[in-house]
Amino acid sequence: MAVRIARTGEVAPGETRKFVLVCRDEEVEGFVLNYAGALHAWVNRCRHVPMGLDWVENQFFTADGAYLQCATHGAWYLPDTGECVAGPPCGKHLVRVPLRIEGEDVLAECPSL
Repeated sequence: MAVRIARTGEVAPGETRKFVLVCRDEEVEGFVLNYAGALHAWVNRCRHVPMGLDWVENQFFTADGAYLQCATHGAWYLPDTGECVAGPPCGKHLVRVPLRIEGEDVLAECPSL
């Protein structure tokens, strides 16, 4: 079942917004981001240590806005592909949360975990 997580235009470039999905009776925290005008959503869980990425509540980007940074050990992930490019676990990817747009609504669906 898809859940409305935002309205189109609410998440500006360089911004993020957290949300929670209930998937197979388990809460899954995710976040949506706008990177270069495109929306992407990821499960809020580092692929090295299963902890949230945000270093301050709802802050995921590095200072220059080029990468997503894990608060626990500093791994860098590409915002559009979720690939880890620095630190452990280099080469692994964040888990993508499928998105779709219906009218003005941005909807998220349960990811494949």
